[in-house]
Amino acid sequence: MPLARLRAGLASSGARPLGCAGRHSRPYKAGMNLRGIIPPAVTPMTPDHALDLPGLRAHIDHLLAHRVHAVFVLGTTGEFYALDEGEKQAVVAAAVGHCRGRSPVWAGTGAETTREVVRLTKMAEREGADGVSVITPYFLKPTQAELTDHFRRVAEATSLPVVLYSNPGPCGGLAIEPDTAAKLARLPNVVGIKDSSGDLQNTIELLRATPRETFAVLVGRDTLILAGLQAGAAGSIPASGNIAPGLCVGIYESFITGDLAAAKEYQARLHPVRTALALGTGNGAVKEAMALLGRPAGPNRLPVTPLTDEKREKLRQVLAGAGLLSPDENRARG
Repeated sequence: MPLARLRAGLASSGARPLGCAGRHSRPYKAGMNLRGIIPPAVTPMTPDHALDLPGLRAHIDHLLAHRVHAVFVLGTTGEFYALDEGEKQAVVAAAVGHCRGRSPVWAGTGAETTREVVRLTKMAEREGADGVSVITPYFLKPTQAELTDHFRRVAEATSLPVVLYSNPGPCGGLAIEPDTAAKLARLPNVVGIKDSSGDLQNTIELLRATPRETFAVLVGRDTLILAGLQAGAAGSIPASGNIAPGLCVGIYESFITGDLAAAKEYQARLHPVRTALALGTGNGAVKEAMALLGRPAGPNRLPVTPLTDEKREKLRQVLAGAGLLSPDENRARG
């Protein structure tokens, strides 16, 4: 696959080479092209819940083999909330070192306080990440004015491009409202937002409120990838991209080449896979599905525990129905 295509998750004229630390000499929004399928990679663990960095590298290779447009570590699916600061640094360093020259690497640097987010963002920049994604606080419930100030301070503390992350479900209903996104989009290195509201109308309002030429709206609900693209979204950051990266990329690539029938078929196959993730607590079912597909990534950090046998069997049948397990594989693993 051409290197230019792998780099397409973030193309910025005048930017530093991918994977290299340092200040940028020109604004990110000059030629910014944040688009495509950017899976929030799981963080593989050993059986005793320690980091499995060789497993992370192998998983990144699997994602890149399926032509994803960038790699995103330390997202919600990557269990950022369960890792200490040293582990986060190790994950970013491993991903950047492994992807160097092949793919952009985005790192989640969200935390509860502005001070901690700034510290994590500076760490990601030192380690050579190509950009950061920052979720809203998830225990506190700041006002929109406080959120605006929070994200402004983070953006001003780094030369990296910043993607806002709105995920009201696990964040007590706190969302980045369209007017707030519009204000933040004026900052030179705030380049997009991941909308995990699951509300297509909200995605459309974000698209209406922000400039398409300099600000990307990315779908965070995997069941709405195609609908989001049709509304004008630039791509998606799908948890199910860990399980079925080919289906996710298929939706995007089919859509941009004008093959709407194929895009609909890929989306229809992905839909039950995403909804089946509700079988587990948090993102527990993502790693369960990967194990069923022969790509184990270890356990989730406690208190998330493995699925029951009954739920695991339901998940297996969903994967088989989506064409991700052949009949022989399904029988062998049943």
